[in-house]
Amino acid sequence: MLYRFPGGNSGSGPTGFINVKGVLYGTTLAGGSQSLGTVFVRDTSGKVRVLHSFGSGADGAEPNGTLVDLNGTLYGTTQYGGTNGNGTVFAIDPNGSERVLYSFKGGADGATPLLAGLVIINGKLYGTTNAGGNLSCRHQQVIGCGTVFAITTSGTESVFYKFKGKPDGANPSGPLTASGSTIYGTTNFGGSFNDGSVFSLTTSGAKKTLYSFKGFPDGVEPFAGVTLSGGKLYGTTTLGGAYEGAGTVFELTTTGGKERVLHSFRGAPDGALPYGWLAVAGNTFYGTTEFGGSSRWSCVGHGVVGCGTIFSVTPSGKFTLLYHFKGHVDGAFPLAGLVAANSGFYGTTVSGGTKANGTIFRVTP
Repeated sequence: MLYRFPGGNSGSGPTGFINVKGVLYGTTLAGGSQSLGTVFVRDTSGKVRVLHSFGSGADGAEPNGTLVDLNGTLYGTTQYGGTNGNGTVFAIDPNGSERVLYSFKGGADGATPLLAGLVIINGKLYGTTNAGGNLSCRHQQVIGCGTVFAITTSGTESVFYKFKGKPDGANPSGPLTASGSTIYGTTNFGGSFNDGSVFSLTTSGAKKTLYSFKGFPDGVEPFAGVTLSGGKLYGTTTLGGAYEGAGTVFELTTTGGKERVLHSFRGAPDGALPYGWLAVAGNTFYGTTEFGGSSRWSCVGHGVVGCGTIFSVTPSGKFTLLYHFKGHVDGAFPLAGLVAANSGFYGTTVSGGTKANGTIFRVTP
C-alpha cells in the first residue's frame, strides 16, 4: 500500500491510472472541493496531489474512466455533470488547467460514459456512452442502449454507432482497445442472449458482434473492455461462469465465434466480480476482483464476502492468487484494473485505507 486517500478536498474513491513517463495520473469518483471528484497525480517521488477538483458541475462530475495522453494533454470522461448533466469529455494539462470538450445532451449523441476510457486513432478520440443513442432501445429502465462516439481535440463530436440491444449489444462500458483502424469493446447487456457482448467497429463504421455471452458457463456482463494480445482478445465478465456466478476470465478470437473460459471465479479464495481490465506482461495477464477473497475479513458487497483480490492468469488457464485485500489498512474493493510501471503494477481501491476513502497500491509479480 503506497497511499491512503484522506477524503475531503484530497479526493476519495480512486479509479484508474495512466502512466506517463513514470508519473501516474488518475481520477477519484468523489471528494475534491465540491465532492464531485478529482483528477490527481502521483509523481516519481511518490507525492500525491490534486490537479483539478470538479466543482460547478458544468465541468463534469464523477470521473470514473481511465485517462489518455495525447501530445502532453490528458483526456477523459465524467459519468455525470456537464451542461446537461449527462456527462462530459474533458481535457486537462499536467498543470491542472481543465476544459470541457463536449457535454452530452442525453439524446441521440449519448449519455453517461461509464468506466469509459478513450482510445486514440489518427489524432482523434473514440469512446462509449452507456446510455442515449437509439432512444427506442431501453434496457433496465435506461433510455437508449448507448453509443460509440468520436471527438476531435477541438471538441467536434460525432456518433459512430448506436446500439440496438438485441442482438448487437446494449450499454457499453469500460475502456476501448484499438488495433489499426479497428476498435474492440464490450457491452454490459444485450447481444443474442441479453448477457452482454464483445464487438468490433472500424473507423469506417463497419460494426460486428464478435460474441454474445450466454451466462453459463461463459459469463455475464463484461464491464471491463478487452485486452488485445497475440492476436486474441482477453477480458472478464463480472458475473456468470461455472460456479457461483462470480465472474470469469475469457479468451476470444478477433474474428469472433471462438470463446474460451480461462478461469471461473468462486468467491473465496480467488475473488468475485472482476470489473477491471486486464493488464498484460509477457504471456501473463494481471487483474483484480472488486469483491471476494478471504472470508475472514469484514468486507461484504453484492452478497459476497471479501475485500477483493489481485490475480494472474495465463492463456493456458493457469490461475494464481497474488493478494487478497484486508480492508482497513491496505484498502478494499479494487474497481479498476492495473497499470504497468517501474517493473510492477499499480492500482487503486475505491474504499478501505485509514479513513475508508481508498488507496493506491503496488504489486510486484
